[in-house]
Amino acid sequence: MPDCPFCLPRIEPDIILADEHCYAMFSRDAVPEGSAMVLPLAHRETVFDLTPEEWTATRLLLDAMKRKLTGSHAPDGWNVGWNVGPVGGQSVAHAHCHLVPRYAGEPLAGRGIRAWIKDPANRPPGGMMGNA
Repeated sequence: MPDCPFCLPRIEPDIILADEHCYAMFSRDAVPEGSAMVLPLAHRETVFDLTPEEWTATRLLLDAMKRKLTGSHAPDGWNVGWNVGPVGGQSVAHAHCHLVPRYAGEPLAGRGIRAWIKDPANRPPGGMMGNA
């Protein structure tokens, strides 16, 4: 897709690892240090649009990037996840799996990816979720 910031050829200089289906790159915001993403080479809007081959390639590249980051950054833990759709936090409509190294010295160390979900401040008025 010509305007997508994660599609070829625009993204090619940022690719760290790749196979015939997917590639890995460091996150542009890089917080925490060493944060990375795995993305399909083909433009797919969400994780639910991936082919079986892209799922397999994502898994293998996540593992390869984890090994690379373990050697270079020595994190104390990890978060791995997908944001889907604007309400789910997806800012670019090209599927991307976040690989986030976590460090014991972080101010929010020990708070996982669901911490905001569990936070009472995130409850909608009246307790109803969605349009139900």
